[in-house]
Amino acid sequence: MAYVSNKVGSPLRQSGIVLLMAVFTGLAYPASAQSPMKPSVALQSAASGEAFDCVIEPQQSIKLSSPIAGVIREVLVNRGDAVQKGQVVAKLEAGVEEASLDLARAKASSDYAVKSAEAKYEFLRRKHERSEELVQKKIVAEATFDENLANARMAQQEIVGAELNQAIAQLEVKQAEAVVEQRVLRSPIDGIVTDVLLHPGEYRNDQSPIMTLAEIDPLRVEVFVPTAHYNLVRHATTAEIEPEAPIGGVYEATVSVVDRVMDAASGTFGVRLRLPNTDRQLPAGLKCKIRFNDNVTAALAAER
Repeated sequence: MAYVSNKVGSPLRQSGIVLLMAVFTGLAYPASAQSPMKPSVALQSAASGEAFDCVIEPQQSIKLSSPIAGVIREVLVNRGDAVQKGQVVAKLEAGVEEASLDLARAKASSDYAVKSAEAKYEFLRRKHERSEELVQKKIVAEATFDENLANARMAQQEIVGAELNQAIAQLEVKQAEAVVEQRVLRSPIDGIVTDVLLHPGEYRNDQSPIMTLAEIDPLRVEVFVPTAHYNLVRHATTAEIEPEAPIGGVYEATVSVVDRVMDAASGTFGVRLRLPNTDRQLPAGLKCKIRFNDNVTAALAAER
């Protein structure tokens, strides 16, 4: 190449250098290595260690109310208290209802009517038996015998009626107990009291809840993941949760819900995870970071 200038800045010399670099580059790296990764491979790499923003929330939050209106008699818990399922947390005034319950119990416990009917029947039965003997001896008319028989049968039915009334009285006790129970508020969950909205002496109407309860074991983690990762997130997949400061730490959660309807505007879909919180030391209402475990990509690769 005698015609090539020896000057470093010569255009021809620069072109030759570029050409030689291209040749050597082609020898060192095959054409297949220069091609971009397949979409699925790139997707797996992105999802394996990528962190997404998430929120830790209570498993459920309940505005506890009463099926009936009334005045609050007492509230037995305060904000921040832990409650157990079935625990009494508040009561409404129930003086009239409790009096009705006592009356129903008194009626149900009395067997006077039944014993009185039994005694009457026993007397008329014996009278009928004696009249039967006298009729056979033709001392008493048959009309008297028939009358005694009818009286004995009516007395027997009175026993049945008295027993039925006693059974009804016992059912009235259960009804009165249910009316009183309506004025007793019990916690439907194991959780904590997050707010007390009404206090003793205040009136509870049909729309006003009395307190708010939250279930924090387990906790619920909500995250929105790009739609490109939809095939990687499956039910029962595990993930690492990192709550924001000052809580910190790393916790393992399990996918419980994967939305089947995407959000086209944001290009994401919702995922819900179950985060155990047995000791209730992890609070709810925290921002967090989530990283789905590597077994997500491994499972997808195995399927393909």
